[in-house]
Amino acid sequence: MFGFGKKTMFDNVVEKEMKWEGKKLTLQTGKIARQAGGAVLAAYGDTVVLATVCAAKEALPAQDFFPLTVNYQEKFASGGKIPGSFKRREGQPSTDETLTSRLIDRPIRPLFPETFRNEVQIVPTVFNYDKENRPDIVALIATSAALAVSGIPFAGPIGAARVGYKDGKYIINPTLAEQAESQLDLVVAGTSEGVLMVESEAKMLSEEVMLGAVKAGFDSFQPVIEMINDLAKKAGKERWAEPVRPAAYDEVLKWMKGAAKSELSAALSIKDKLERQDARKAVLEKLKSHYAEDSAETAMVPSVFEDYTAEVMRGAVLEGKPRLDGRKSTDIRPIECEVGIFNRNHGSALFTRGETQAIVTATIGVKDDEALIDDLNGISFDRFMLHYNFPPYSVGEIKRMGSPGRREIGHGKLAWRANHPVMPTFEEFPYTVRIVSDVTESNGSSSMATTCGASLALMDAGIPVKAPIAGIAMGLIKEGDKFVILSDIMGDEDHLGDMDFKVAGSKDGITALQMDIKITSITFDIMKKALEQAKEGRLHILGKMADAIKAPRKNLSQYAPTIKTIEIPPKKIREVIGSGGTVIREIQEKTGTKIDIEDSGKVNVSGTSAEAIEAALAIIHDIVDDPEVGKVFTGKVVRIMDMGAIVEFGRHDGMVHISEISKNRVAKVEDALKIGDEVKVLLMESREGKNKLSMKRAK
Repeated sequence: MFGFGKKTMFDNVVEKEMKWEGKKLTLQTGKIARQAGGAVLAAYGDTVVLATVCAAKEALPAQDFFPLTVNYQEKFASGGKIPGSFKRREGQPSTDETLTSRLIDRPIRPLFPETFRNEVQIVPTVFNYDKENRPDIVALIATSAALAVSGIPFAGPIGAARVGYKDGKYIINPTLAEQAESQLDLVVAGTSEGVLMVESEAKMLSEEVMLGAVKAGFDSFQPVIEMINDLAKKAGKERWAEPVRPAAYDEVLKWMKGAAKSELSAALSIKDKLERQDARKAVLEKLKSHYAEDSAETAMVPSVFEDYTAEVMRGAVLEGKPRLDGRKSTDIRPIECEVGIFNRNHGSALFTRGETQAIVTATIGVKDDEALIDDLNGISFDRFMLHYNFPPYSVGEIKRMGSPGRREIGHGKLAWRANHPVMPTFEEFPYTVRIVSDVTESNGSSSMATTCGASLALMDAGIPVKAPIAGIAMGLIKEGDKFVILSDIMGDEDHLGDMDFKVAGSKDGITALQMDIKITSITFDIMKKALEQAKEGRLHILGKMADAIKAPRKNLSQYAPTIKTIEIPPKKIREVIGSGGTVIREIQEKTGTKIDIEDSGKVNVSGTSAEAIEAALAIIHDIVDDPEVGKVFTGKVVRIMDMGAIVEFGRHDGMVHISEISKNRVAKVEDALKIGDEVKVLLMESREGKNKLSMKRAK
């Protein structure tokens, strides 16, 4: 299939292929990147991705977290392109590469054993791109297969699929052309047992349609999982021994349950986040002092304490007791919404939900402000941007501040997906829009606070969105067959729970759905109930938002640019632009406006002053409009001839015959006119760009 070198050079090549949704899917291992812990080359259509896995043989001393890194990368050569950057080579990860890295990380992370702390690096690389089958799904499958053959302890494999929706039918792995006409862009990943991750954008679809899409995607990738299992049986390396907890773990946990139960329960009952954290820390420090400072038990206390905290919190919820802040499972924290909080921003909002808060601003720009995107699909422009910032003070911490990390990019994209489906088209609103969310407090789902705040800021700016959008984060506590779904989860509930399920949309349907499962999988029955409960919460939040603003303002901010549009004949475009852009630059400099001309002849003139825009339009009309016969103009003599004079008026010129200069007889033109004279002329006739003028009839 792949044709890399002669097959005789490689003795251990294993290749599997199958038909998947009408296209051939191929997996190959044993030929490429043989020194990696696991490497699989995957092809779907003509899109090819190599995924490699390397893991450290041992965990670092006192390692208390799982250091997994996914570095997805796209080679421009895969699509026959040279990078547009100054250095003409791939540089720091693009937004799409960062988002795809997160897309791969999220469903595989929960499938590693809790005791596994060895560093793992996964590098999926796009080497061939057919511009029809997007590489993210291929990368997910290649990663799953590489992990399966590596021998690293992993409770996979997983499968993944993209799902579109059009005319009431689901489309599995739609092409780029099919996706452009789809009402849904959903990626689902999971094991043979259940779903682990969902990421989607939708055009206000119902809960039933969204759940059906997840089910359709889940069913479609089951044969892919079987194929990966077959590959691993033939090519898989010897499985690593799964790390076990130290023998002292159970002893420390048993002691802790007796020594700290009442104090920990009291600490967890404190409603204020920071006070609760301080109380928990005090309990932990007390427990650490029980053992000798350098003992193995002391080093183990923090991780045991974390597990015990989760056990206490989760047990209380499953028993029907109030949550950490005293709420019931379906309760939403108090919400306050304000708009127009700054007078120079084009739109602004302050959204506060419990201890989570975001200041969100909307800025309106013109076409020149669009973001340029250079990726495997070519050059494109984004006229709706949403940027999310998470400063350390939002959680009362001190950290180094720098460029946005993966978390910031991912949260911003989720809020973008939520609001993008209701944005007006360019024809409806020929502006560029940038949303900036600065999270000023955080205790649970700042991405959903950003989603709500962005909708408020858009409406405050007067941008004609189709509907207000709200978002809510749902959680899950599950032990065996018993489970509780939590609405509007806090940070601790997210950290100690089993699911992070975010749903955004209008009153009429869902626009974005993101789900991450921290256990091996959940059932569709749980998903259905979570969607129903999320809808109730979303409608409640929309009601609170409506108290601040119900619909977009009728007028834009006085500080926002105004755009007026006219149509000119395409053949006149060159005249408006001028040689080397001299004419259009002159108009812009003279009037203080920005002018954008499309190939169709549509001209957008923008500025902060209506007078400036009208002045620019008047000049453009002078250039492109045929002058009106019978109208009097003020002109300037630019040429003298025996038979008359050429007079320039506006952007036009015409001939004044010697007989039309004066009511009295003129023997010589030079006797009545000289170059530079300002005269009034009446346009008698205009035909094919030739204008006949009269001075004597203009008087």
